[in-house]
Amino acid sequence: MFAGFTSRRRFADLSEQEVLALAISSEEDDARIYRQYAEHLRHDYPASAKIFDGMAAEEDTHRRRLIDQHEARFGTVIPLIRREHVAGFYARKPVWLTQNLSLETIRGEAEAMERDAGKFYTLAAQHSTDSGTRKLLGDLAAAELGHEEAAKHLTQTHLPEDAKEEEDRKAHRQFILTWVQPGLAGLMDGSVSTLAPIFATAFATHDPWTTFLVGLAASVGAGISMGFTEAAHDDGVISGRGSPLKRGLASGVMTALGGLGHALPYLIPDFWTATSIAFIVVFIELWAIAWIQNRFMETPFLRAAFQVVLGGALVFAAGVLIGGG
Repeated sequence: MFAGFTSRRRFADLSEQEVLALAISSEEDDARIYRQYAEHLRHDYPASAKIFDGMAAEEDTHRRRLIDQHEARFGTVIPLIRREHVAGFYARKPVWLTQNLSLETIRGEAEAMERDAGKFYTLAAQHSTDSGTRKLLGDLAAAELGHEEAAKHLTQTHLPEDAKEEEDRKAHRQFILTWVQPGLAGLMDGSVSTLAPIFATAFATHDPWTTFLVGLAASVGAGISMGFTEAAHDDGVISGRGSPLKRGLASGVMTALGGLGHALPYLIPDFWTATSIAFIVVFIELWAIAWIQNRFMETPFLRAAFQVVLGGALVFAAGVLIGGG
């Protein structure tokens, strides 16, 4: 019923020739995806790129075998049918999205590609009542399982443990440079720099709503400023720090969150209740910054805590003194 509304055919309605044509087009698409993965990884992760080159070659081999089978049974004219024409058929992410995928994510996507295809063909074979179709689907499931075994063999050939560890270290370093470092800088700026205006307003007015508005403006403004600054000052080409858009997003969002953390309590009408909660939030924010520095930047925890708490305390004291005065 729903297949009719969406102009997509049900898999159960496909003929054996159409199932075979669908398998051929799927093999072609998967080979292109693997080659795109390989090109995306070739510069930074050459060993992994070789694996995807090999997997694309395996897809080409299976495609040729499927074409030979089609020619033997149905002739040389292959019906034009693709995954998107069949309701419920497994989908692939658009190839252009690989530009936004990490090494580990690409590896996971490749494993999911083989697993989804094998599972689909296996289940389809189990639900088929036609012996010829059942055999055909079983052969396709076996072919996908063969892909998985081939992938394991290629991994052992092109990606020994030491090479994998080296690529994992490079991927982790890139994650630090692109996401953690800008995000940490933003969180520190948002958490610390907004202490003075927020608490100065709080102790000058004793008005939670006014304090919240000042905190909201300071946080959002700082987030926009930090985001644009991070994205504009380094395009990442020479430094290797990654996409300026990603770094700007990480820095801007974390800056805004850092300030909003101790501004949101002032939505509470009672001034001292709001201020007490804001104190607790500030303490949590500063210790979170110290933890991130220790976890990802390898800064000794006590030293990181001392630096962050000291800086935050000085800014906080300045805000209270200015506001109280």
